[in-house]
Amino acid sequence: MLVDSLEVKIRAVLPSPEGCAVFLGADRSDSKKVFVIYVDPTIGQQLLIAMNPVPKDRPLTHDLMANVFGGFGIRLERMIILDALGGTFYARMMLKMENELGLKMLEADSRPSDAMILALNAKKPITVSLSLWNKVEDA
Repeated sequence: MLVDSLEVKIRAVLPSPEGCAVFLGADRSDSKKVFVIYVDPTIGQQLLIAMNPVPKDRPLTHDLMANVFGGFGIRLERMIILDALGGTFYARMMLKMENELGLKMLEADSRPSDAMILALNAKKPITVSLSLWNKVEDA
C-alpha cells in the first residue's frame, strides 16, 4: 500500500476516563500538532512497556506475535494508521517474508495500538496517512 504518510512519535500515554489516552505527534520540528487515540488500560500499559523495555519473566502477547513472526521469517516492514470513523481508528501492517520459495507480502488490518506496539518492538516507525493527519483535530 502506497499512501502518503507522516512519521509520528508517541508523546505520552496517560490515564483517562476511557482507559488510556495515547498522544501522537509529528516527528518534525515544524509541527506541534498532536492527536489522541483512546485505548484500554492494558494496551496503554503494553505501549509503555514497548516504549521503555523492561525485563520480563515470560513473553507478553505482542512478544509472542513477534516470536511467531520471527520463527516464520516474517518482518514488519511498516505500519500506518489510515483512517478514523466515529472515534475508531484503523491501521494496517505491511509484513514481508522472503525465503527459498520467494517473496511474500501481506497487508493486515490491525488495531492501531497493536500495530504501534509491534512497530516499537521491531524498531519501525509509526506512521499516519496524510489524509488522516489533516482530518484529526489538534489535541
